[in-house]
Amino acid sequence: MKATAPSSQAVLTAAPVRDGRSSRWWIPVALLTVFALQSLWFIGTQSLTYDEPGHIIAGLEAWEHGRFQMWTDHPPLGRFWLTLPIARADVDIGQQQLPRGYRVTAMQPGPEWLAWHTRPMNTLLGVALGVTLWFATRRLFSEGAATVALALFAFTPSLIANFSVTTTDGIGALFVFLTAYQFVRWRRKSGRSQTIIMGLVLGGLLLAKTYTPPEFLLALVLMLVIKRDCGQQTRLNWRPALAALGIALLTFWGGYLFHVSHVTVSNGQVVASFPNRPTKTRPTKSTAHLNLLVPAGEYVEGFRDLAISNRQGRAAWLLGKVYPTGRTKFYYPVAIALKWPTILLLLLLASLIPGIRKICKRPGDLLIEPGDLPIMCLFGAVFFVLALLSRINIGERHILPLYPFALLIAGGIWEHVRKHRAAMAVVVFALCLNAADALRYAPDYLAYFNIFVRPQNSWRLLTDSNLDWGQGLIAVRHYEQQHPDETLHLAYFGSVDPSLYGVRALPLAPNEQVKGTVVAGATCLSGQTLDDPQGYRWLWSFHARRILDHAMWMFDTR
Repeated sequence: MKATAPSSQAVLTAAPVRDGRSSRWWIPVALLTVFALQSLWFIGTQSLTYDEPGHIIAGLEAWEHGRFQMWTDHPPLGRFWLTLPIARADVDIGQQQLPRGYRVTAMQPGPEWLAWHTRPMNTLLGVALGVTLWFATRRLFSEGAATVALALFAFTPSLIANFSVTTTDGIGALFVFLTAYQFVRWRRKSGRSQTIIMGLVLGGLLLAKTYTPPEFLLALVLMLVIKRDCGQQTRLNWRPALAALGIALLTFWGGYLFHVSHVTVSNGQVVASFPNRPTKTRPTKSTAHLNLLVPAGEYVEGFRDLAISNRQGRAAWLLGKVYPTGRTKFYYPVAIALKWPTILLLLLLASLIPGIRKICKRPGDLLIEPGDLPIMCLFGAVFFVLALLSRINIGERHILPLYPFALLIAGGIWEHVRKHRAAMAVVVFALCLNAADALRYAPDYLAYFNIFVRPQNSWRLLTDSNLDWGQGLIAVRHYEQQHPDETLHLAYFGSVDPSLYGVRALPLAPNEQVKGTVVAGATCLSGQTLDDPQGYRWLWSFHARRILDHAMWMFDTR
């Protein structure tokens, strides 16, 4: 028989051929779901950390009274977002100011209710970071590389932990990376809409964390001088840069509810009045006479407080030694070596060694100029250099914005191996190992250390929010329920009174030596935050019989 061509009717009614990519959407969705489920697991098993009640109180004050007073070195955007579900709820938190820090003495509703009604809002920000990472990696590399980056993201313990607590480190990481990615998008298509989005993102960047002004200035400078994808450039990009600046500042001011503060300098005093707050007066050596109106004056106050705190420093614990002023340039490199997953570090190095510039081009209409990836990662490099100069070395969470840049580059390893099945299998196996490594600590992700650190010795290397941030009270309560006849003595680093979680343990003061079962948090053992760092070191001579929550060491001192 003679073959005949199909009729036009048959062609029109034939089933459409689907692009293979459209059927793979479930992969990033599944990975983000896994990330969210681990976050929820954390939320249900970890007590409120030291900083969370303060952020909740500040967020409620902002919603109810339009007041920005507590810990002004944290801008309000994260607090507004995290406390949105309880903005109209009847919440009462009683606190007692201590010589160092504060103690929460009453909480209505209870701490677990507050955790479930605030922490998931941070998980949503974590999912947003995962989505941004996936799109950024796909744009600069490929969909396969984006999948590798997101698979690493979904099992990165520090990201899971810090996007599962009611604090502002997560939103800072999100906006630093979002700013870098939006700049790449603006560079490729610098029209009016992208300029507006850039301005909104920059405003959010300033409202996310007080450490972001250098990133803000970097983005504006790059907008001004970098060649755009719109033909020859012979002059600076003044118009879009100024437009983005104006939108950013307006957005920033709006985040402070368009507050205007009044500052007067005269007669050796500085008098500052803030909306909905008592007036503050402090002495000054200045002989100037000034009368100023300052938009968003609370931000200026917070930036000043942060600068003073950084100059004075905070006590740091590193490799068995207390640094009273936090002055050590090795803190964050050591924290990365100990706290970052080993597989992530290996894939990052493997992707860097051959040279990123050779693998960031894609064919056809998705061609990306070689300069986009280095320019984007410049935001991470600037952040890291400034972090090394900081004296507030109290936790690896303070360099959380470095993670998405590292994941982006690590995902690029796929471009090296995708033509070799054996190499692809090695990368997939490495991703499985990374997941298994993270799950070793599940759901205690905050206390995670990589495979080279024995959990029994982790407190000798780093403490504070690296390991014991007060999240172990639920584990202590669970132990008491299993051993109702055993009396515990508790040395606890946290702001929430243990009794609010139903913990019956007797409080153990520094240098108070007792006979019996003692549960001591890692931060107490190191003495990092104590007036006398030796306060609990008498426990060092005993062998820990058990570790609760990977953060609370149990001793039998009899």
